[in-house]
Amino acid sequence: MAVTILIPTALRQFTDNLSEIEVEASSVRKSLERLKEAYPDLEKHIFSPDGALRNFVNVYVNEDDIRQKDGIDTALKDKDVVLLIPSIAGGIDSKDVPLRTFTRRDNKI
Repeated sequence: MAVTILIPTALRQFTDNLSEIEVEASSVRKSLERLKEAYPDLEKHIFSPDGALRNFVNVYVNEDDIRQKDGIDTALKDKDVVLLIPSIAGGIDSKDVPLRTFTRRDNKI
């Protein structure tokens, strides 16, 4: 059965800039295995060295979080859509941001 994997912008550099990749797979695990077979440089961004799905990679099937289903072994049906969403971290520590009081005048449109 054919499923589509949606590739986020941050990972497209590892998939020849493709935003969607169709694979034959019956589970999320199989779909990601097919993906890493086709694009080996992508593997380290999705899987840890021990082969587990990285903690910061969120996976959805048709808008449903696989953590609410059977995890990486969630079954897929023909024409399902698998969405990869890597968590993005960073920024600055809030203690480094000066406090400022905003007034109504600051909120001009």
